[in-house]
Amino acid sequence: MAIVIDNLHAGGAPFSLLIADGVIAAIGPDSDMPADTVRYDAGGALLSPGFTDAHVHLDKAMILGRCPICEGTLPEAVHLTATAKAAFTEDDVYARAEAVIEMAVRAGTQAMRSFVEVDPRAGLRSFHALKRLRAEWADVIDLQLCVFAQEGLTQEMETVDLMREAMALGGDVVGGCPYTDPDPVAHVGLIFDLAAEFDADVDFHVDFNLDASGSILPEIIDQTTQRGWNGRVTVGHATKFAAFPPSQRADLARRMHAAGVALVVLPATDSYLNGDASDPMRPRGVAPAYALSQLGATVAVATNNVQNPFTPFGDANLLRMAGYYANIDQLSSDAQMEDVFAMICEKPAHILGRQGHALTVGAPADFILLAADSRADAVRANSPVVGVIKGGKMRLWAPRQPLTRG
Repeated sequence: MAIVIDNLHAGGAPFSLLIADGVIAAIGPDSDMPADTVRYDAGGALLSPGFTDAHVHLDKAMILGRCPICEGTLPEAVHLTATAKAAFTEDDVYARAEAVIEMAVRAGTQAMRSFVEVDPRAGLRSFHALKRLRAEWADVIDLQLCVFAQEGLTQEMETVDLMREAMALGGDVVGGCPYTDPDPVAHVGLIFDLAAEFDADVDFHVDFNLDASGSILPEIIDQTTQRGWNGRVTVGHATKFAAFPPSQRADLARRMHAAGVALVVLPATDSYLNGDASDPMRPRGVAPAYALSQLGATVAVATNNVQNPFTPFGDANLLRMAGYYANIDQLSSDAQMEDVFAMICEKPAHILGRQGHALTVGAPADFILLAADSRADAVRANSPVVGVIKGGKMRLWAPRQPLTRG
């Protein structure tokens, strides 16, 4: 069934959009649209591609009640989660992950990369749960699964075999965490070996502290180039960037750009775990995403964790996360807000390999509508998502209406 959405804008004059057979069939004035269609009045909403969450952990979301936080540190979070996940069941992981997926879809997310931990404690239970979730929610969100070694490899090589099994069963991306391994360089090599075996992209958690020494990024950049994996590698956190001197920061950002190594910044987790409650001048602890993007690096902002020891809050709302990041990085101009919006929209879509999704005639009818006058305003105000269209179908419709008073 064809539908027309009237009274849209994308930063300019109002226009209408025709959807037919799952694609955008026409864009133009209302008078150009066929009369014999179902019509929706968008109320002047802003048309945008859906958001992409390039780094989230669905398998260990929503477990605060099982993990008593005492210190609020990264080692504690790893330990508490490692203990809790031994008791995860497939149905338990599915239910918690599904709750986060629904929150994300309602907030405008249409694609996501979720890490899923695979090791002797988790087995493949979490992977099977998220694989089922990926299939059953495919009509409203595109979900990539990154098979992930959270707790190291070289000291527990059984994990490599489990990761290989998960990739053979349908994993999309290979993920590693060098800072939890006693041999970080060997860890990086093992992850690249698995990626080569399955012709998969790579995504690492790296440099998650504020010690400017000992960065693993140069090793990852070198192996990316040596192995011909340019454009297929992403790193998350990299909070050492907040501690690097300007010259080192600029050099690494330019090397990342040349090798096609992207960065995903996780503002909620990074600012929470890098803070020291005993220090009244505690740092923000977040990599300067905007400054790095200006140096040429591909940078996105993402959710990471939702209500667990790594991040004891969250609602999978990427627009809220973008605004939080802009606040703590003290950004203010329209141009900066536009760039931050792109960090939850086009830039993470590129990281996930989702090219060709511009909102043009013939493109898939996958987009969202925001109650905002511009992308910059949407970041500043965490503007409501008033429409979600996926696969050419209306999934959520709540256009803004004037407030009734009296």
